[in-house]
Amino acid sequence: MNVCIIGTGYVGLVTGACFAEFGVQVVCADKDTDKIAALERGEIPIYEPGLDAIVARNLRERRLSFTTDTAAAVQSALVVFIAVQTPTKTDGTTDLTAIEAVAREIGRNMDGYKVVVTKSTVPVGTSYQVKKWIDEEQATAGTSHRFSVGSNPEFLREGAAIGDFMRPDRVVIGADDGEAIAILRDLYRPLYLIETPFVITNIATAELIKYAANSFLAVKISFINEMANLCEEIGGDVHAIARGIGLDRRIGSKFLHPGPGFGGSCFPKDTRSAATFARQAGQRLEIVEAVIRVNERQRDRMVEKITRALGGDARGKAVAVLGLSFKPETDDMRDAPSVDILQKLQQRGATIRAFDPVAMTNAARELPDVTLCKNEYEACENADALVLMTEWNQFRMLDLERVRTLLREPVVVDLRNVYDPAAMRKAGFRYDSVGRC
Repeated sequence: MNVCIIGTGYVGLVTGACFAEFGVQVVCADKDTDKIAALERGEIPIYEPGLDAIVARNLRERRLSFTTDTAAAVQSALVVFIAVQTPTKTDGTTDLTAIEAVAREIGRNMDGYKVVVTKSTVPVGTSYQVKKWIDEEQATAGTSHRFSVGSNPEFLREGAAIGDFMRPDRVVIGADDGEAIAILRDLYRPLYLIETPFVITNIATAELIKYAANSFLAVKISFINEMANLCEEIGGDVHAIARGIGLDRRIGSKFLHPGPGFGGSCFPKDTRSAATFARQAGQRLEIVEAVIRVNERQRDRMVEKITRALGGDARGKAVAVLGLSFKPETDDMRDAPSVDILQKLQQRGATIRAFDPVAMTNAARELPDVTLCKNEYEACENADALVLMTEWNQFRMLDLERVRTLLREPVVVDLRNVYDPAAMRKAGFRYDSVGRC
């Protein structure tokens, strides 16, 4: 089976490489000539563990190729995946400009039956818009090739995307005709053989499943952050609470980790988009709207926590920050809590010295006034406080004596609860964390 992936961002590149690993013939198309040239050389534009090896192997075996010739890629394929970015506009709606452009290009280059599948996260009803745009282009061109549309949302976690694709919790296929469902089932047959659950449904439901999943996970994160804030007021331990409720199989222990709030390319965008299109449909998602507010407040709360640790005034203070990406094992700085928190500290007069194992290039763009250091210990030199922002593994066993010597003041604010409060205080630090006394 020949597959075309339009868009070589995070989702498109991982999807294309993993389908090629299954033995499928995959062409990934993108209009960015520099990116395509780099990919053809085996240079990966994102940090994702294991992806470089899969791309290199499948380039070598000629199962995977990259092109700027979208027309040829579409014409060579039976299944065409749309995997372009769908950013949120300032009013909360989803920008479908790239989706429309791709759909129209597909319509102009139809040469036979194809299944056109939306992989990007889009509001409910977008796949029918895709069908409309393709129909319009075919009418303009005087052609009428038959095609199907479908929705196949992705559930890839940055830093664990290869495993999530190869061993997923489920595969969701949304289509309105049996032929498209059969083709997509066949494409995913390697996963069916390892007994991966398949959810076969209509298009609208498939589109909504992605929003429902991300919104629910965001609810769990914001819920445990509110519990952590309450714990700080009453002297409770949020980790014990998370364990106490997480052992209930109806709740589960995942995503019950307190911190500075969620970030990244999915949760902030998807919760805002879900809330917006639900309002437009006349059905407000009150819980999701509350989650968005809680997440925004949590970042402000972290700014206050750090300011208190600096003696109540950040002016003239130097803050060492370890971790800048929104989570470990990624270089993604999109909507990372670090950006809001550090910019607000700078507005209060603090200077920032920071280090991240892989996100330094992106951080330089997002935080141009932050001093980026070569390692975690250089960041600590002559700082008035150390802030643990992202829980990279290499920050879990710091040489604490060395850190204490490098800091001007032995102050640590642990926004990810990496260290034990009693042990840190015994080591001579004034230590604060999230939801623990």
